[in-house]
Amino acid sequence: MSASPHPQRVQGEKAFNKEFWVFLWSSILIALSACLGNVIDAIIVGNLIDEDSVSAINIARTMIQFMFTLNMLLATGAGMLVGMQLGKGNTQRASYIFTLSMLACLVAGLALSACGLFFPDASTRLLCNSEQLMEPTKAYLRVMMIGAPVYLLMWGLDTMVSVDGSPKLVSFSIFVDNAVHLVLDIVFIKYFGWGIASSSTATVIGHVVGIAFMAFHFLSAKNNLRFTFGNEELRTPKGSRAESENEVTLHSSLKQILSQGAPLAIASVCLTLLMFSSNRIIVSTLGRAGIFAFSLCMYLLQIYNLFLSGVCRTIQSFGSIQVGKGDNLAFMLVLRKSFTFITVAMGLTCVFVWIWPESVVMLFGADESDLIAEGCNALRLFAVSLIPFCYIYTIMVVYKLYNYHQIALFISFALSLTVIPVLWLIAQFAPAFTWYSYLVAYFIETLAILALHKKYHVKFELQELNKD
Repeated sequence: MSASPHPQRVQGEKAFNKEFWVFLWSSILIALSACLGNVIDAIIVGNLIDEDSVSAINIARTMIQFMFTLNMLLATGAGMLVGMQLGKGNTQRASYIFTLSMLACLVAGLALSACGLFFPDASTRLLCNSEQLMEPTKAYLRVMMIGAPVYLLMWGLDTMVSVDGSPKLVSFSIFVDNAVHLVLDIVFIKYFGWGIASSSTATVIGHVVGIAFMAFHFLSAKNNLRFTFGNEELRTPKGSRAESENEVTLHSSLKQILSQGAPLAIASVCLTLLMFSSNRIIVSTLGRAGIFAFSLCMYLLQIYNLFLSGVCRTIQSFGSIQVGKGDNLAFMLVLRKSFTFITVAMGLTCVFVWIWPESVVMLFGADESDLIAEGCNALRLFAVSLIPFCYIYTIMVVYKLYNYHQIALFISFALSLTVIPVLWLIAQFAPAFTWYSYLVAYFIETLAILALHKKYHVKFELQELNKD
C-alpha cells in the first residue's frame, strides 16, 4: 500500500499551481495591450469605415512592433533581472534596475514622439508604398507615434508590477485599458466622425488610464520597488577613490539590462523588418486583395501572440523568480506547464480558423468576393504556419535561460530573416504559392536549430541554469 503524499507537499504544489496560473493569465491579459489593440481597431474601422483602413492599420503596426522591440530591450530583460533580485531578497538592486528601465523607456518614447510631430510624412512613406493607403496610414500612425511614451511606459510597468507580486492588478488595469479603448473607438468614429485617427487616439487614452490604475501598486503594502537613482549602499564621500563606483554601477546596470533583453529584442527587430518587407512584397505581387488578406493573417498572429506573450512572460517572470530562489525543479515545472498550455491553445485556434475562415474574414467588414476568397486561402495556411513560429520563439527563451546564448542569438536573427528571402523568391517565381512562404521558411529554420542543438550537444539539465 503506497503512502499518501505529505500534506505540506500537497499544499505547496497547490500554491505553486495557483501562482503559476495567476501569472499566466495575467501575462495573457497584459498581452492584450500590445496584441489585441490593433485587432480591435481593425474590426471597428473595417465595419465603420472601409477595408482599406484595415490594411492601413496593419501597415502602421510595423511601428507598434518597433516600439514593442524597444520594450523588449529596455523593460522585458530588466523585468527578468528584477525578478531574480526579488527572489534573492535584494530589493535595493531590484529598485535600481526598475528605475533605469522606466527612465530609458520614457526617453525612447519621447524620441519617437518628436518624429511623429515633426516628420509625419517621412515616417509614413518609410512604411507605406501604396498611394491609395498613404493618407489613412499617416493619420493613424502620427497619433500612435506622438503617444509612444505612453505605449512604452504601459508595457514596461505591466512587466514590473507583475514581477513585483501584483499580476491581478495588472490584469484589471489591462481590462480597463481595453474597455476604455473599445468604447472610445466606437464613440470617436461613429458619433464624432473623426475617422481612422480616432482609433489610435482611443488606444493612447486607454493606455493612460491603464497606467493610472497600475500606479496604485506603488501605494500598496505589496510594493517592493521604488524609484531610486542610485545604489545607496555604494554612496561614498565626495572626492574619495570609490566615488566613481556609482557611475560604474550605472554603466554595468544598463549593460546588463540591454544584454538580458537583447535576444528577444533582436527577434522583435527582425520581426519588424519582416513585417516591413512582407507588406511591400505582397502589395507589389498580390495587390489590394493580397495586402488585405495578409493584414488578416497578421491579426491572426496577434491572437497567437496572446498565448506566446503570456507563456514567455510567465517563463521570464515567474520562472526567473524560481531561478533566483535556486529552485530549479520548480523552474522545470514552469516550462512543462507553459509548453502544454501553448500547444493546446494554438491547436484550438488553428482548428477554428480551418473550419470557419470566412467568418474571420467577414468580421473585418469584407463583403467583396475576391477579398473573401483570398482571405480564406491565406488564413488557413497561416493558421498552420504560425504554430512553428510560436514554438521556435518560446524555445529561444528557454535556450537563453539555460545559457545557450549562441543558439538563442541565432534564433533571434533567423526567426524572421529566414522568411524574407523565401517570400521574395516564391513571390517572384511562383506567386500562386506566396502564402506557403512562412511555412517553408520555418521548416528550414527548424532543421537549422536541430543541427545547432546537436552541434553544441545541448542538454537541458538543471545545472545549466547555474552557469555564469
